[in-house]
Amino acid sequence: MKYFKKIVGKHVYLSPMNAEDAEIYVKWLNDSSVTDGLGTSCIITSLESEKEWIMNNSNKYQFAIIRLEDDKLVGNCGIQEIEQLRQCAEVGLFIGDEENRNKGYGEEVLNLLLGYGFDYLNLNNIMLKVFSFNERAINCYKKVGFSEIGRRRQCYYLKGKFYDNVYMDILKEER
Repeated sequence: MKYFKKIVGKHVYLSPMNAEDAEIYVKWLNDSSVTDGLGTSCIITSLESEKEWIMNNSNKYQFAIIRLEDDKLVGNCGIQEIEQLRQCAEVGLFIGDEENRNKGYGEEVLNLLLGYGFDYLNLNNIMLKVFSFNERAINCYKKVGFSEIGRRRQCYYLKGKFYDNVYMDILKEER
């Protein structure tokens, strides 16, 4: 697969998405260890629909997360819901395979996205949403500088239990 170093960190870089990776994304997007945290476990993702999604979103602010040491695809991230007039947006990410989690990639990716959003897209407020059971992600977001700004209580039902949707944000001046 061919990747391009659009935004480079110490251990990972962000590249435009590659349609040739659709099969890997389909594997991840049908894996409940990934999709439970995304809130999409009830969705069935096909190869055709994922190829179409990549083609339709490849020129937006969606990136493949690539490990620098070996150019291996490890996840996906993006900046969405961009409101230029209000200078705000949302970010999201996932790391696909368990073997690549807990290595600091998520923290590094968030810092890369924040730098890009604040320095290049002229954003002032960047928000994210996370489910209350995902303590590993919440701790990562806090390390980067995000603060909880509110909750939508018991709005996510998963495996017999309700969870809150936690809203967090960071301002440009807080970086």
